[in-house]
Amino acid sequence: MKALLAAAILTLSVAAHAAPELGKPAPDFTAVNQDGKEVKLSDAKGKIVVLEWFNKGCPFVKKHYGSNNMQSLQKKYGKKGVVWYSIISSKEGKEGYLTPEQAKAELKGMGSKAILLDPKGDVGRLYQAKTTPHMFVIGKKGELLYMGGIDDNASADPEDIKTAKNYVAAALDETLAGKPVSASSSRPYGCSVKY
Repeated sequence: MKALLAAAILTLSVAAHAAPELGKPAPDFTAVNQDGKEVKLSDAKGKIVVLEWFNKGCPFVKKHYGSNNMQSLQKKYGKKGVVWYSIISSKEGKEGYLTPEQAKAELKGMGSKAILLDPKGDVGRLYQAKTTPHMFVIGKKGELLYMGGIDDNASADPEDIKTAKNYVAAALDETLAGKPVSASSSRPYGCSVKY
């Protein structure tokens, strides 16, 4: 009986974290932002949304922020009505964890709408976020349009940004133009999410 109960619980937990699927509704969630306010993904329905997993200590994140690449993307697409959330799923005590006050200070140098704090890793596990950065683009109807790496060059060298194909920018440009996303998934690269 105990084995049966354990198997049932394991099945439920696996089902609760089934992988997000392209073309299907993006899993809804509620998270707390840098100001301590709850943010629901579904509140942004009708808008294009980017989810970016963030860890300021990760060399791959530093590549995109130190070169101003990520902030430029956030600001460029923010002006076009895209809602950009940077999500921190680092557990307290692990690399990348930020308090709300630290996140508020960090947000000042970014173009994100908000930093969402996920120290228990619920949102990260819901999306099966593996790396920082791990990127997701969600369409106006709430469907998942892109998931994977920010670009096609899995290097921590900022010089490589110039020659990389930026998958997120391409997905956003195509979506804004009313076209289907031509490269809808790629292998994410970066540091592991510190659950």
